[in-house]
Amino acid sequence: MSSSSEFIRVSVNMSTCVGIAQCGGCVRVCPVGIFRKNADAPEVVEKNQDECILCELCLQACKPQAITITKLYET
Repeated sequence: MSSSSEFIRVSVNMSTCVGIAQCGGCVRVCPVGIFRKNADAPEVVEKNQDECILCELCLQACKPQAITITKLYET
């Protein structure tokens, strides 16, 4: 998946994500709208990725630990 982000890439590992019905924590807690509901699973709003404030609330709320935040400026 290509990213339009310059500084931050947020991704959801769909092989470990349990979906909105069982978890959905990322959608509920993100203060800047990185995630949205897409059918049964969360979807990363690519244009919002650089709005990430690195609060890590999504990481804490994600029960199966399916979210990865990559700082592109450190790679």
